[in-house]
Amino acid sequence: MRYDKWLSKNTSSLTGKTVAISGSTGGLGKHICRYLASLGARLILLDRNRERSEANKAALESEFPGVDVSLIRLDLVDINSVAEATERLKDIEPDFLIHNAGAYSIPRCVSNSGYDNVFTINFASPYYMVRELLPTLRKKQGRVVVVGSIAHNYSKINEADVDFAGVKQASKVYGNAKRYLMFSLYELFENESEATLAVTHPGITFTNITAHYPKIIFAIIKHPMKVIFMKAEKAALSIVKGLFDKTEYHTWYGPRVFDVWGLPSKKKLRTCSVDESLRIANIADKVYLDIKERTNTAVN
Repeated sequence: MRYDKWLSKNTSSLTGKTVAISGSTGGLGKHICRYLASLGARLILLDRNRERSEANKAALESEFPGVDVSLIRLDLVDINSVAEATERLKDIEPDFLIHNAGAYSIPRCVSNSGYDNVFTINFASPYYMVRELLPTLRKKQGRVVVVGSIAHNYSKINEADVDFAGVKQASKVYGNAKRYLMFSLYELFENESEATLAVTHPGITFTNITAHYPKIIFAIIKHPMKVIFMKAEKAALSIVKGLFDKTEYHTWYGPRVFDVWGLPSKKKLRTCSVDESLRIANIADKVYLDIKERTNTAVN
């Protein structure tokens, strides 16, 4: 494995530990899974596409004989799917929950969460899962690892348009959701004594989430992007780092050079005031309770 030296210095065995990871079939996810499998972790792959999940499971079992891999269907845009997957995870009791899945420039709609689908995928559903699984994670002294983004700094929240339903610019819509995810969790875990949090970001790398440009433009820029930006294999190390080292309030792990290139390092964020962070947390609580009510109604 290309980064064996880095792994030996920055990680330890995960034998006996269970890691649930969303977005495991994507460009980053596949590499994260390979690293974790090499460390002996039991993997729970959370994805909406069964065929791709099965293929990833087969590839991991071929490369790492004896690895324990299970599949749970999770469609982050569908709160009923989210609730079902979360209940299954409560029974499994993972030691780590990695929220890696995300969506950037996709056709917009209102999901059955009552919120914009980009906001639901990147914030509302992951936050609901963390809140619901927190008692289990406390019992296991576990950790939540989330994938943030430098896009969180593209705009500040708008309490009159929480999910940016009235905003068309994809970078701002995505950045708003990531801003909610990151800073709501900083507040949630600020006084948490048993479970821990690691906020990470991979920098800019060539994955499916960057393939959002028109086909002609994408055909022109994709090769320079592969040369200029880090490969997903290296970018994934920031997320792996989060499993072994928590992050403090308003800090994250990401590429050391301009948040774009290099191996992971910890950095203090000055992109959100404490006041805004607290306001984000208050809104996040309302979103969580709203979704919880909707899922309870769906069950009943």
